[in-house]
Amino acid sequence: MLEKLFPAIVVAACLVLLLRLVLGERRRHRFDRSIARWSRTVGARIEGLFTWNASLRRARRAADEAIRRARDGGEWDGNVYRPKSFTRKNKDRKIH
Repeated sequence: MLEKLFPAIVVAACLVLLLRLVLGERRRHRFDRSIARWSRTVGARIEGLFTWNASLRRARRAADEAIRRARDGGEWDGNVYRPKSFTRKNKDRKIH
């Protein structure tokens, strides 16, 4: 299978390059832009196939961490959360 796929890709690339040579300057520029756009889209989709699970896991972990910090580390005044780390002791305050 692989020995047939690689030559097919090479032939397709050669045909695209030959087509590019035949086009005029304006059409070649438009063709190059569309190929660049297409390659960025395909690249982003391929990258998304491999990273969606990791990014989902990272986002879920960050949300769980924020919820845990909100439950454990501070006080709620209505809908305002004040972490205990924000309250200073009198000896930490500078007197001018």
